[in-house]
Amino acid sequence: MNSKSFWQTNWVGLTITAVTIVAIFAAYQWDDRVTTAVAGAALRQAIPLILGALCGLLCERSGVVNIGIEGTMLMAAFTSFMANVFLGNLWLALLVGLVTGVAMGGLLSIMSVTLKMDQIIGGTVLNMLAIGLTGYYYQQGLTTQGKIQLLPLGSLAEIPFIGPVLFNNPPITYATLILVFVVHYLLFYTRWGLRTRAVGEHPRAADTVGINVYTMRYANVMLGSCLAGLAGAYLALEAVGSFERGMTNGRGFIALAVMLFGKRTPLGALGAALLFGLASAMQTQLQFIGINVPHQFVGMLPYLLTILVLAGFVGRTRDPKALGQPYEK
Repeated sequence: MNSKSFWQTNWVGLTITAVTIVAIFAAYQWDDRVTTAVAGAALRQAIPLILGALCGLLCERSGVVNIGIEGTMLMAAFTSFMANVFLGNLWLALLVGLVTGVAMGGLLSIMSVTLKMDQIIGGTVLNMLAIGLTGYYYQQGLTTQGKIQLLPLGSLAEIPFIGPVLFNNPPITYATLILVFVVHYLLFYTRWGLRTRAVGEHPRAADTVGINVYTMRYANVMLGSCLAGLAGAYLALEAVGSFERGMTNGRGFIALAVMLFGKRTPLGALGAALLFGLASAMQTQLQFIGINVPHQFVGMLPYLLTILVLAGFVGRTRDPKALGQPYEK
């Protein structure tokens, strides 16, 4: 990918990210303490959205619609929390969350790739399964070994503004930011990425040159769902340290809006997720300063932004040509 095609592919994410950074630095000149707090909260709110969007774009780039991100995140949050309760080891609990994501991706792959079910129905099954199982088996009052703690990166964490926001975070946050660039490289600069995009655009042509369409779709759906599982584990083990019924609170669906807004690119997803995270952080900050409007209106900000994005961008994005279409050999 040359520099021109790189810009054409990622202009949405790069533009949003640049505008957001400029706005934040301008606000920092006005009130550094509040701006630092809001920027840090925006990043924390964006992490599960980034991971969910990466899940969605990996699935859709290979031709599979995955609206079960919400259910995958919720199930992974539940299993990682329960693993933390009974095993008392945060890292084993994190592994359980990742395995849960892979298992949910495998279930979706069986339904959509092997059984050739309608992919929207398959994702809905995952969401209903997660809501039912987590709601039935969850017990209040369970105690855990706490949550994953901050990991400051030495003197980098002491840099004004940038340090507290970027270099004083727990491990999953660092891993998520790195994963954005890793997925971008794999998707656009490797043979695996070329094959992934090929089976999403022209699966029959890919099959004729020896690419196994079924294997590629299984691999991408399960890998993407592993990232959604990481998002669920982030909520239960790093962000909150506990579990509540329905704790994902629509983040999986917002992640789909983030993916569409970001033009199904990792860097676009990063920029869009930061924008949504900033809206959520501003919502909280407005409530803290006691803005004189009903809190329900302030709380609508992230979801109103989701509606505006879907209304303005869904019709303008170009779907992979084979998106949602089961492949028949």
